[in-house]
Amino acid sequence: MEPRPTVRAQVVGSSPVASSPNNDRAGLYFADGRRKVDYVLVFHHRRHSSVRMPAGTAAPSHDRLSIISNGNFPAGAGAGAGADAAAAGPGGLPAGDAGHIGEVCVELGGAEEELVEPADREVELIREEFETNLLEAGLEIERDRELKTHGPSFTRLHAPWPVLSREAEFLKIKVPTKKSYELKEESGFSGSMNAVWRKLNQPFQPKVQHQDHGLTKLLSHCFSRDKMHLYNIQSKDTFFDNATRGRIVYEILRRTVCVRTCQSMGITTLLAKGVYDSAFPLHDGDYRVKGQPEERNDRQLLHEEWARYSAFYKYQPVDLIRKYFGEKIGLYFAWLGVYTQLLIPASIVGIIVFGYGVATVDTNVPSLEMCDEHQNFTMCPLCDGACDYWHLSTACGTARASHLFDNPATVFFAIFMSLWAAMFLEHWKRRQISLSHSWDLTGIEEDEEHPRPKYETVLLQKRQKKQRSKKKKKNEPEKSEEDGTQTGKDRWRQKLLSAMTANPLAAKEKLTWRDRLPGYCINISSILFMFGLTFSAVFGVIVYRITVSALMAMSPDPETKSNVRVTVTATAVIINLVVILILDEIYGAVAVWLTELEIPKTETSFEERLILKAFLLKFMNAYAPIFYVAFFKGRFAGRPGDYVYVFNDYRMEECAPGGCLIELCIQLSIIMLGKQLIQNNIFEIGIPKLKKLVRTLKDKGRAEEEREEERSRPPQQWSLDYALAPFDGLTPEYMEMIIQFGFVSLFVASFPLAPLFALLNNVIEIRLDAKKFVTELRRPVAIRAKDIGIWYNILSGMGKFSVIINAFVISFTSDFIPRLVYQYMYSQTGTMHGFIDHTLSYFNVSNFKPDTAPHNAQREVTVCRYKDYREPPWAPDAYQFSKQYWCVLAARLAFVILFQNLVMFLSLLVAWLIPDVPKTIVEQLKREKTLLVDVFLREEKEKFQLIQSLFAKDHALNPATQPGQPSQGDPEPGRYSTLPPGLTQGLAGDPGGPRARCRAASFSQFSRPNPTLPRNGNETSRHTAV
Repeated sequence: MEPRPTVRAQVVGSSPVASSPNNDRAGLYFADGRRKVDYVLVFHHRRHSSVRMPAGTAAPSHDRLSIISNGNFPAGAGAGAGADAAAAGPGGLPAGDAGHIGEVCVELGGAEEELVEPADREVELIREEFETNLLEAGLEIERDRELKTHGPSFTRLHAPWPVLSREAEFLKIKVPTKKSYELKEESGFSGSMNAVWRKLNQPFQPKVQHQDHGLTKLLSHCFSRDKMHLYNIQSKDTFFDNATRGRIVYEILRRTVCVRTCQSMGITTLLAKGVYDSAFPLHDGDYRVKGQPEERNDRQLLHEEWARYSAFYKYQPVDLIRKYFGEKIGLYFAWLGVYTQLLIPASIVGIIVFGYGVATVDTNVPSLEMCDEHQNFTMCPLCDGACDYWHLSTACGTARASHLFDNPATVFFAIFMSLWAAMFLEHWKRRQISLSHSWDLTGIEEDEEHPRPKYETVLLQKRQKKQRSKKKKKNEPEKSEEDGTQTGKDRWRQKLLSAMTANPLAAKEKLTWRDRLPGYCINISSILFMFGLTFSAVFGVIVYRITVSALMAMSPDPETKSNVRVTVTATAVIINLVVILILDEIYGAVAVWLTELEIPKTETSFEERLILKAFLLKFMNAYAPIFYVAFFKGRFAGRPGDYVYVFNDYRMEECAPGGCLIELCIQLSIIMLGKQLIQNNIFEIGIPKLKKLVRTLKDKGRAEEEREEERSRPPQQWSLDYALAPFDGLTPEYMEMIIQFGFVSLFVASFPLAPLFALLNNVIEIRLDAKKFVTELRRPVAIRAKDIGIWYNILSGMGKFSVIINAFVISFTSDFIPRLVYQYMYSQTGTMHGFIDHTLSYFNVSNFKPDTAPHNAQREVTVCRYKDYREPPWAPDAYQFSKQYWCVLAARLAFVILFQNLVMFLSLLVAWLIPDVPKTIVEQLKREKTLLVDVFLREEKEKFQLIQSLFAKDHALNPATQPGQPSQGDPEPGRYSTLPPGLTQGLAGDPGGPRARCRAASFSQFSRPNPTLPRNGNETSRHTAV
């Protein structure tokens, strides 16, 4: 049998903690204790996938690939070369540190390894090629000293200074310069008020150094290797913080290709294919404080000052959050903090409105008339046959409760909340721009995104399909050289040949709408099906309410009959809540599946499409029952003698005598509180705990020897982080807050206490999310973002939609408009006395259909009353809508138009009065731009003067020059002048012409080294092919 190749990797092994220069740094650095672990790659070994060989073992005599840990050693030709490299030490380490170097021999084949699967060998080849390309890109690699027979294996990556500086310049990362300026301090009355406000706010500020900016600000500029003297680089190891280092390494991982083995790009594709199990940057050590409080790292600071429930009253350290987790997560928590802060005034106004309802309930005339037993309003039966006539005074409690939420103050509160939504969005825009300026995000360009793994896979299949069709046209069918199954080596050779002979124009191919058409069709049909499922669930609950109401009305127990409405409403809302929670989880998974079918090219496109689908489905799921109660319930029930029936047996349900607004309030409050309590808190706390318990149970199933071996040595930071849950993005966090924003803004006219409950939930939610990010999740990659993206558009749309919804709730769901119409058009005294009698119509009981009249009537009744505006039975057009109905309808429609236009105008006025960019930020931007220009012009002038002085000295030493030739002391046109070559020649040739305006040349003309000169060996690292 032909000998199979062996891949030999020269790696730096992890040393015991005792050998580290500093025990506190164990797990965060390489074995030498000096190089940081910037990123970790994790893959799983199977029991038969690798064989460990000691460093002194002679290598087999067949082919191998040597990989050096930092890319600075040449590949040895044999075992002796590897030993020499190990003795030299990685990266110029002393011989003592080089002693930690071990040698790993990964057998990819051999006569003695018949159990190795071809897929495992292929994965090993892909991994080796990928890590070789990482070494070529300049990264340094360290692997475990002992190679496990199975289980997770960790590959640590470190980015040295040349790589960090190169990538920081490529990514245009802004860094502080040595130049600083004094911030303008406000004076006068505003300055005094700000000082008083800062003093009052002092107890609420977290004890974090990064929160206090002081009165000076350092100028920031995009990093450039040509302007290193401008930056305050005290230590190259700490100039870039850990989040920035992790982001730089992730960019290298994302664009590194594996052309020979799998024709794919980036770590995301390898994770999707299972080559690596996971990839993540490390946390800054343990989050528990050990030792002196002054020595706390950023993770411990966040845990102490942010991720504790006892810190609920403090502001969030958003600058430290951004420094540790990146701008995208920092913006989310900043937005959540602004939203929570602005809920405070909304909650106060809501409490005042609710208090007004409580204070005036005993003086409300309609409620008093409904509760007055002397009025003797005999109402028509609530169901056919089994239900008897009843007195309106029995609904006294419902009427009094309805007034708590349906009073004149509710209209004011609806207008206030619509303006509050506009103010919230404007305030967030200002806050977002302030953060962008303080975080040096102004003027950044969007990062180039690479295709997603699914997109690459489908595109590769499309190319292969085209190639096969071309071969068929040429009548050259592809035949295998040998019959039987292909080995991993044959498959590797075939992919290598296909990559070498690939068409260079294939890179320009892309997926068209025809490729995505099946996904679009499935998307549309699936979303329509989900809408139908939501409506079916709502209709099912309606049928439940109707049937249970009829069955309870037939009960002989009088207490059961009296509690029909309360029991049915409460149980139906609970069923609605359970259905909403179940469908929410289903719709979240379906939205991901549907978005995958569309095959978006980039992660940003995927995220935006996923957000739109998930929001659409979850919005419909959460608000469909509420929309039914607000706008449809009781409007299609018919009238006595002409009711609308479901399944020919059950009457459509009607609103309570006090109106549907109290039922809307009950529905909204239970669903809102239930979602927040169960879904947002219990699920977020319980599910991670359950997953952790499952992982613990799995670990108990391992061999006792492995557990003893792990207990004998302290756990490393990468092992601890790997045990944490992976970060799945911010979409679930945003989604629950957006749905809550809908509860607060859309139907706030029916439930003024909604902002208060949202505030209480968010105070807990912030600390819960903080604890999750700091202690339970792996550290996410720091992603740069200027804003919250599509979520702002959703918020803006919901704010405008809330104006329309509140207008219809006030005009059609509440009795506010009928009361106004009665008071100013029909009341004899100009008061509300007689309003209840005005809203009740008459019905002659002799007009009941057969078998629908009460079978066991307790009293003799000839005329009963029902709530509607219809003509009495003695009128010529009996039971038709009366003039009062059309007057009220016209007033309702007029109110909707007036309310919408008024609130929209006030919202636009608020948006116009509040500028998007604060005045102080505008002044600082102008000042920073001027200072940067002055710095660069001063540098240019000093360089030019230095060059002139050098040439003047040279001219003094060599004075013999011809008059017609330019002297060596004068700079040649276009070479040393700060003017462009064309302008310099124009000035020399036409001295009498108009003088051209000088333009400062790039500083890189003088500071960039000559490209022909040899550079440092570390700087010869080539970019990986993109």
